[in-house]
Amino acid sequence: MESTVETINWGATLGTALAILFLLMLSAFFSGSETALTAASRGKLRSQADKGSTGATRALSVTEDNERLIGSVLLGNNIVNILAASLATALFTALFGEGGVAVATLVMTALVLIFAEVLPKTYAISNPETAAARVAPVIAIVVRIFSPVVGVVRALVRGILRIFGVDIDPDADIMSAHEEIVGAITLGHTEGGVEKEDRDRLLGALDLGDRFVEEIMLHRSGIEMVDAATPPAEILDQVLSSRHTRLPVYRDEPENIIGVLHSKDLLRAIDRMVRTDAGGIEAVARLDVTGVMMEPYFIPETTTLDDQMREFLKRHTHFALVVDEYGALQGLITLEDILEEIVGEITDEYDHPEEPALAPEADGSYLIDGAMTIRDLNRATDWGLPDDEANTVAGLVIHEAQTIPTTGQVFSFHNFRFEVAAREANRITQLRIRPLG
Repeated sequence: MESTVETINWGATLGTALAILFLLMLSAFFSGSETALTAASRGKLRSQADKGSTGATRALSVTEDNERLIGSVLLGNNIVNILAASLATALFTALFGEGGVAVATLVMTALVLIFAEVLPKTYAISNPETAAARVAPVIAIVVRIFSPVVGVVRALVRGILRIFGVDIDPDADIMSAHEEIVGAITLGHTEGGVEKEDRDRLLGALDLGDRFVEEIMLHRSGIEMVDAATPPAEILDQVLSSRHTRLPVYRDEPENIIGVLHSKDLLRAIDRMVRTDAGGIEAVARLDVTGVMMEPYFIPETTTLDDQMREFLKRHTHFALVVDEYGALQGLITLEDILEEIVGEITDEYDHPEEPALAPEADGSYLIDGAMTIRDLNRATDWGLPDDEANTVAGLVIHEAQTIPTTGQVFSFHNFRFEVAAREANRITQLRIRPLG
């Protein structure tokens, strides 16, 4: 009786082994391609494509339909893996008889795991954009070949999911680009790769489209105005003593804004009257402020900061008066106010001295002004107090308490302790806040 070794066709065995090796290489290609194309940043690929990389351009095209891409790659990967396992089973059965099935299972598991899964995916995840650009031309051909089969599989899968009440929208993004950027910035700060100041500036710029002018405007109670009936000399004194270059002008009552007075326009008019008209400082008494002021620019309080910044730039102006739906004056906003939401407080030599930075007291609490915005407090302390229902910290306390608290009252909500430290009339002027736990 001939031994098993003597009956083995070594030529066929070598051919089968080489076929298994080739299939493992294809499996590694499909596995690495899947990881590279799904992990690659479309933003980085776009940047490379703009610089002339044809591979990045092809990668962008291939990843436009992720569902078809993944379906095609998985189909190819499964075909080569199953074929390799079948050939290995036949090979080792011929070599070791019935025990060859177990040997084939162990050997192929190790080979597929190491060389067809972990190794290519590790490389792809460490160089996703480079790998994606390299494999994209070949994967594009694979996707085109497998498209009919993938289309049938996709329809079958959607039908099965629909039976269980799951409806898949092929055009819906799992996460918008805006949310992706916000998440990446926040994660980068958490992991230490993005500084707090950089995070605040970037998130501030991204938030402009979701915030409204009413949230950051100067309330009408704090607006410095000029009465059109005031004698010119007093108006001049007021403008010179003011730290603002633009002042609203009203007639009869502050609600009736008729214009905006710019200090440079006023000084130019006075200079012209003193030097070229009748001459002498007495000529100032004949000044008509209504002839110097600009037309007021009114905007609704529901305008987003992003839209308003664009309007400021288009109109070449920096100053707008905010009105409600009834046309009543609510406040004013400047371009500087919007920029401060991005870069933080902007001061010059005419601004009040900057208030000292918030610092915790011995018990960990903070004594703050009630008019401080929740956003500014969150920025200064890295807290996460909600600003959906109120703009200021005092407004948040009143909203949560559903009443105007008295001095000394204490509230606990959003995992913080709020104590009313001072109150004037119906305004909460100071609050002491500390986190709980």
